[in-house]
Amino acid sequence: MMKFKMLINGLLILMICSSCSKIKPNEYKLEGNVFGTSFHITYLSEVNENYSIQIDSLFKVVNKSLSTYDALSDISRINAGEEEVEIDAYFKEVFLKAKRIYSETNGVFDPTIGVLVNAWGFGPEKTIGNLNEDRIKELLELVGYDKVTLTDCCVLKEDPKIYLDFNAIAKGYGIDVVARFLEQKEISNYMVEIGGEVRTRGKNATGAYWRIGIEKPNFDGTRSLQQIVSLKNESMATSGNYRKFKIDSLTGEKYVHTIDTNTGYTAKRDLLSASVISSLDCADVDGYATAFMAMGFAATKEFVDHHPELKVFLIYVDENGETQEFSNFPL
Repeated sequence: MMKFKMLINGLLILMICSSCSKIKPNEYKLEGNVFGTSFHITYLSEVNENYSIQIDSLFKVVNKSLSTYDALSDISRINAGEEEVEIDAYFKEVFLKAKRIYSETNGVFDPTIGVLVNAWGFGPEKTIGNLNEDRIKELLELVGYDKVTLTDCCVLKEDPKIYLDFNAIAKGYGIDVVARFLEQKEISNYMVEIGGEVRTRGKNATGAYWRIGIEKPNFDGTRSLQQIVSLKNESMATSGNYRKFKIDSLTGEKYVHTIDTNTGYTAKRDLLSASVISSLDCADVDGYATAFMAMGFAATKEFVDHHPELKVFLIYVDENGETQEFSNFPL
């Protein structure tokens, strides 16, 4: 009888200890503005600590390294022709990621296109009025990521007027920096979103995978969803030409912000929106999404056929002018 009592007590202790170990984690939600857009961060943690101050500091460090909208940032000083600007680990990682995507896309993704992004009025620098063919050819001489090299500490440019622009990848990279910080704090369930780009790990407070919406390509300024996808330890980035465009007041012609690196003109493609999902870093999918908008539907489809690590949801216009969808994964 004594042994039976001891056994019961032992089971009770085991049950109590087991229930104690299953502490419901706290859900933290942070939001605000950064990199010229909004951010939303949700994470689950058993540690009662809000990391908003540390995350804000990380945003500032990334901005100081990579923002072309900050005249004192490292990239702005390099673009201004300042020599021997000592770059940090953030700049170096983004530079090398961009170099890889530049190579994989045969130059379609090219951070030196920034000089023409500015010229067309989509960047932080002064717009060039009345762009003509001769002026565009002149600016194209400054385009080519192979004209820029990285040493142990500095960036070397063949021409001091070459302008680097990592805005097509830096937002995703900012997400990665925050995500890595959370993982260092042993947080395994989180969602980090900046301006529509997102990286997730684990599950949300309800125990489900994070569900993220993909917007419809509405040109009238309204916002609605085309599709909702579940992300399982994945990053997603979407690029589109339905929000960021200009209309010539004289001709009525529309100019999108995606620039063709071969012609120097805005890229008129059949893709309206490209969403890329992968277990890769958010910076990677951010870069691919931008490249795909410049490639167009057929070239993008061919590219992802050779890159099974990339899932895509594409919205495009077919030969009859009808809007269509394509995905290479089950929805």
